[in-house]
Amino acid sequence: MRSTFKSIIHCGDAAAKAAKDFGGMNSVAPLALIRPAGAADVASIVRLAAKLNLTVAARGNGHSINGQAMADGGLVLDMPAMKDHFRVVRTSRNSGYVDVFGGALWEDVLKRCVRECGMAPRSWTDYLNLTVGGTLSNAGVSGQSFRYGPQISNVTELEVVTGKGEICVCSETQHSELFFSVLGGLGQFGVITRARILLQPAPDMVRRIRLVYTEFDAFTRDAESLVTRRRDHDTFDYIEGFALPNNDCPDGLPSVPLSRDQVFDRTRLPKEAGSVLYYLELAHHYRSSDSISDVDMGVDRRLRGLGFVEGLRFQVDLGYEEFLLRVKKEEEIGRASGIWDSPHPWLNIFVSKSNIADFDRVVFKEILKDGIGGPMLVYPLRRNKWDARTSVALPKSEIFYVVALLRFTPAYPKGLSCESLVAQNQEIVRYCLKKDYDFKLYLPQYESQEEWKRHFGNRWSRIVERKTCYDPLGILAPGQHIFPRIINPSSKL
Repeated sequence: MRSTFKSIIHCGDAAAKAAKDFGGMNSVAPLALIRPAGAADVASIVRLAAKLNLTVAARGNGHSINGQAMADGGLVLDMPAMKDHFRVVRTSRNSGYVDVFGGALWEDVLKRCVRECGMAPRSWTDYLNLTVGGTLSNAGVSGQSFRYGPQISNVTELEVVTGKGEICVCSETQHSELFFSVLGGLGQFGVITRARILLQPAPDMVRRIRLVYTEFDAFTRDAESLVTRRRDHDTFDYIEGFALPNNDCPDGLPSVPLSRDQVFDRTRLPKEAGSVLYYLELAHHYRSSDSISDVDMGVDRRLRGLGFVEGLRFQVDLGYEEFLLRVKKEEEIGRASGIWDSPHPWLNIFVSKSNIADFDRVVFKEILKDGIGGPMLVYPLRRNKWDARTSVALPKSEIFYVVALLRFTPAYPKGLSCESLVAQNQEIVRYCLKKDYDFKLYLPQYESQEEWKRHFGNRWSRIVERKTCYDPLGILAPGQHIFPRIINPSSKL
């Protein structure tokens, strides 16, 4: 193998890195870590794996939670090692696209697009130290998704290496079945080596706003009103929501103000406020040449009629890049404290509008009433912004909520054991199943094919057909535990 691919590493620190991920709950050693220079290398590795009865996993920046990018005894592709590919094309004054390699970090895409051409992608994730291929293999959601859809709705072309070791350029009109299979396909049908991403003019500044609520129905009513307003200039450019304990612990009130000179005045809360509070986080884009009075009036007009607690509105103005890189500051704090490197038993769910009130009553107000040591996101998305031809499984409801339980707690014994937190996640999922919710896990991880069949529902047959077509030997993404590796009788191993 060394004589054929000089970039293969059999052991040492580099290969050991591929046995870990951000979740910190799994450790699976690969046979080797490969640093491909481009699509041709990836295709050669996949074809080699077919001959040797090995599996192949594409690893971005290692931010998976449950070992999804691992390959037990297989080959792991270090996608950021690929040669840099970056090309911007402006198709009009207000639109364009960027061609970028699959291992590129979204943070780098942001900085280069803004600084080189004054444009930026339309849809993001909250954390940008993730790879383009990694988020497109899932969906890529954030506060812009209600308007532009997830990141997979903002891609027009892909270069993909299939499980057959074939390099294919695909789009909505060219090899469309492969194109939509790979988008949200959990890495099962191909490795993304290049993506063409839609761009729009980047703003200079952002007005970031937080509005506090004590009642869940008022919070969801306002959130749904904002994401469904017909005209873009009547709503905001970014909308997310959070639940937090109504107490003085670090999970709660101190995290709501947006600057050190802002104070959360508890006397503003009504006496009947319960154990859980909520807040909407909004963003309004503007140019540095805009007058602040015009910005103020535009924001106030958009907020008119909302039912947040009077006196508990917080806002700050900051640059566009600073806003999009806001989680990076939290990462720096987490790394300094050691929490960033602790296990992260996160849970991400899409919950139908019809079930979200009951979810709040049982999960937020009972199971998680003391918080989780990190953010609890809850905000609505619109199903019509997602393309049904992709491989993502969604709730049936037109409006559904992202619920993300992002735990940042010290490792045991300082904090709760990882097993107890995973058990809490399982309790929540079991409750959703028991109540027959219209829900789907996001970033899903199951151990049996029966669970995957339930996850995909009536789309399972299409998933099987796509796997049979593009990765018939089950070489790709073994860490997802969806399909078994099919033994090749002509194996040379």
